[in-house]
Amino acid sequence: MGPGTATGTGALMSRLAANLSPVAGRIVIDRTGMTGSYDFDLQWAPTATAVGGVDANAPADGPSIFTALTEQLGLKLEAVRAPVDVLIVDKASKPEPD
Repeated sequence: MGPGTATGTGALMSRLAANLSPVAGRIVIDRTGMTGSYDFDLQWAPTATAVGGVDANAPADGPSIFTALTEQLGLKLEAVRAPVDVLIVDKASKPEPD
């Protein structure tokens, strides 16, 4: 994965979903039911709303990540409300010397 591009060789859909989370700006969960490994090339125009901002060398023209997924891979990101696992850290401190 790079700014505006993702290439997979023998990739699992669950891994693609995890890598799309920062790009989409929200948690992406694989609900495709596709269990095999896939090769793909995906290109889109990154936006400033993506986590990490936009790389100056990224392509400025092209489809959004949502359009690119549909047109290039036949996949669709759909916004739904669902429970997610979270980790809450109440307190952190340095370890005591032995």
